[in-house]
Amino acid sequence: MGVLDYDELRRKPVEELTREEAAKELERLAKEIAEHDYHYYVENAPVITDAEYDALRRRNEAIEARFPDLIRPDSPSRRVGAPPAAGFRKVKHAVPMLSLANAFDPQDVYDWDRRIRRFLGLSADEKIVFTAEPKFDGLSISLRYEKGELVLAATRGDGYEGEDVTANARTIADIPQRLKGADVPEVFEIRGEVYMPISAFMKLNEEQQKKGEKPFANPRNAAAGSLRQLDPSITAQRPLRFYAWGRGEVSEMPVQTEWELYDCYRRWGVPVSDLLELHESVDALIDYHERMLEKRPDLDFDIDGVVYKVNRFDWQGRLGFVQRNPRWAIAHKFPAHRGITVLQDIQIHVGRTGALTPVGILEPVNIGGVIVSRVSLHNEDYIKGIGADGQPIRDGKDIRIGDTVVVERAGDVIPQIVDVILEKRPPDSRPYQFPDHCPVCGSKAVREFNPRTGKLDSVRRCTGGLYCPAQVVERLKHFVSKRAFDIEGLGEKAIEQFFDHKFIRTPADIFTLEERERKGEICIHCLEGWGEKKIENLFRAIDARRHIALDRFIYALGIRHVGEVTSRILARHFRTIEAFIEGMRQIGKDRDCPVAQEIDNIDGLGPVVVEALHNFFNEAHNWEVIDQLLKEVTVEAEEVPAESSPLAGKTVVFTGALSTMTRDEAKDIVERLGGHAAGSVSRKTDLVVAGPGAGSKLKKAQELGIKIISEEEFLQLVGLKKG
Repeated sequence: MGVLDYDELRRKPVEELTREEAAKELERLAKEIAEHDYHYYVENAPVITDAEYDALRRRNEAIEARFPDLIRPDSPSRRVGAPPAAGFRKVKHAVPMLSLANAFDPQDVYDWDRRIRRFLGLSADEKIVFTAEPKFDGLSISLRYEKGELVLAATRGDGYEGEDVTANARTIADIPQRLKGADVPEVFEIRGEVYMPISAFMKLNEEQQKKGEKPFANPRNAAAGSLRQLDPSITAQRPLRFYAWGRGEVSEMPVQTEWELYDCYRRWGVPVSDLLELHESVDALIDYHERMLEKRPDLDFDIDGVVYKVNRFDWQGRLGFVQRNPRWAIAHKFPAHRGITVLQDIQIHVGRTGALTPVGILEPVNIGGVIVSRVSLHNEDYIKGIGADGQPIRDGKDIRIGDTVVVERAGDVIPQIVDVILEKRPPDSRPYQFPDHCPVCGSKAVREFNPRTGKLDSVRRCTGGLYCPAQVVERLKHFVSKRAFDIEGLGEKAIEQFFDHKFIRTPADIFTLEERERKGEICIHCLEGWGEKKIENLFRAIDARRHIALDRFIYALGIRHVGEVTSRILARHFRTIEAFIEGMRQIGKDRDCPVAQEIDNIDGLGPVVVEALHNFFNEAHNWEVIDQLLKEVTVEAEEVPAESSPLAGKTVVFTGALSTMTRDEAKDIVERLGGHAAGSVSRKTDLVVAGPGAGSKLKKAQELGIKIISEEEFLQLVGLKKG
């Protein structure tokens, strides 16, 4: 089974992910979220909305909850923000500036309350007092006061290390240079948000445009960019404000509750929100959230939710933290923004693995300050509202071009349609017909049968793999990869470079590079990084691969569901390229031909592989590419292992370390001698080769009474070492 397409894997529900898929998704989420953290915290230029970012983090957390042993060292759940930018002195926070867990609906807040009570051993009717305040959308900052004097201002950074912006912070009128009052502790770090009022932001952008300069995207970007100016005089010209919402290192706490601390801030001359409230029930907190949501459009600053905290400091201390979040506080986010517009068109995007993904083109609409003109439509079943079996599908809708739709800017990477207003549907409206041919190359686009679900896959795929321009770069990368043609010096970057300059378009083009360079038809040495010696080495490496084993040739074609093992099985079955080509021509014409039935009955293959072979070799475009390739390379016949081969027909498992060969080399020896190299021990296993560090496989082999030999004995058995 091939690896799922990027978009297909992202859409797959967490509860349906395999361990392999979960690991790949966690790896991708870690990189993706880190990239967005960098855009948000360092560049102050986020490329996705807060709701979209929250959805990525929720998916990461859900996968980690299901597979806790797969949690990565670089997991987003173990860090906050991004590293400091260059240009400012780095400052370590005495107390980390960690972020808050999120609640997205009332039930999340009730669950949070129950967790607090369970942790503290409180009954359901015991009173807990909470503070409630707006969640400002600005730039978090920590202000360190010693003996009442401001000595340091630092940004959040990655939560543990930020940037020294003291000189800039001193220019903000709301931030006192010295705290007032006799009860100010020796050391006190006040934490809060630097923001730009919306009215001031609008005026600043007008000035930017008058000067011919690029306007800021939103008030948060304007505030962050202004605070992080290397020249404090520029910061001083910007209308920045500050609200306090928390604390860091404290030498001695003068009060016992969050509410009393805010009173201290007011006395000390530090601004706090006048929307701060005190409540004694979750119901009251939910009511506060609803009131703030109603008030949000009238505020002169951006908020994206509200924050609830346990009021008592002693209870906060007992509750402590879990991973990167305090147990005693939570951010109740506002729901996604929605808008109504018209679906003007549906365009089909062909991904690098051939998946056809529909994208809706909207009449542009302003949703929460962002102009939205495209939406994800997922797949053809989602558009029709019914599956291939005729049954309604979850979240599916009958979506048609010309429909008036409700669009939500929420969880998906791009916005999505959440409703169709049928009363406004045009009278001449017709159901959308999803294409059954690739819009890029014209090859057939098919939906594969999934034997696990007993249904057709929701994704339709182009079958013109070697020919389709939308897929060809990835196919070429696969063609030259280590398990395929393994052309040294022709890695992914070189493939992209040569493709961009139109030096290669098909696999056969790789083998004509030297001739075309010599004739002056192309100019590789004109490209950056390509000197004479490097080009000479590349041509030598290409020539070395003009003779290729049959299994590598099959694998290099990049046929869906035909990986290394399947390629070896097919190579052993057909033995020669001539027999393979003849068999594939028959399968391409007739899915149920005798050759297809033979393959269907081979152990390790089956109907999924037969269907994939039929779809691939049914395409004339793919045959054109293969015919060109066979003019340039010679495919060696598969050696027929002698019946006397010590491994003919045997299943061998390797476990532990090998000292004289790699695991791949060992498996290759087994395959060449007519055996099968398996990854796990079962009753069908004939032989186990055990090296140092062998574990569970060795134990299971011993329990099953399977013959076990050492690496040295294996080499003697296959004739590579004398006994």
